[in-house]
Amino acid sequence: MRTQSLMLRDGAVQSAVDASDLGVSVRVLIDGTWGFASNPEPDPDGAAHAATRAVAVARTLRPINRDPVEWAPEPVYRDATWCSDYRSDPFAVPTDEKVAVLTDYSRRLQRADGVHHVAAGCELVKEQSFYADLAGSSITQQRVRVHPHLEATTVDRDAGTFESMRTLAAPTGRGWEYVASDAVWDWSGELAVLPELLIEKAHAPTVTAGPTDLVIDRRICG
Repeated sequence: MRTQSLMLRDGAVQSAVDASDLGVSVRVLIDGTWGFASNPEPDPDGAAHAATRAVAVARTLRPINRDPVEWAPEPVYRDATWCSDYRSDPFAVPTDEKVAVLTDYSRRLQRADGVHHVAAGCELVKEQSFYADLAGSSITQQRVRVHPHLEATTVDRDAGTFESMRTLAAPTGRGWEYVASDAVWDWSGELAVLPELLIEKAHAPTVTAGPTDLVIDRRICG
């Protein structure tokens, strides 16, 4: 699994962190009881070590297992492959290009009246896995996920208070195309209306206790 986290504050990079996780996991079934274990070294010795510990876990749990596992009929999937739907691999895009997109979005918000600070970020994940079992299935899988977000803040220095509002783009199993254009998510539309909504929020009266009405703005929720 590869991950990258990008964070900007007022258009300046605060952090850019890349990380990767690698390992092997083993699942065993002994007398109807599961045993699990993993190892950070995905080589034959690491797999053997994980298998030994998985067997020990299953044997330890067997006396307290009141619901033994029974195999369900399932077809065998030989040499199967699957990849999540995306157009642009975010890890093939240079980091400076990704930062440039987030910087552009930040500056659009910063240019709006009443917006004093903007935080922008994006979390990227590419997960690659290989699965095999004794029934004969072997499956290679790749999933890509992205989660971009921007938050605008307005400050009332006289009152010593502030309000903030964040974009609504949800984490999704797509590629960099989700972030870099309006083709999938209407970034231009949301960034244009967000400052207006933020100022409305800052000037809204304090909520009083009691029944309230919830109003959903279709301009954003679609």
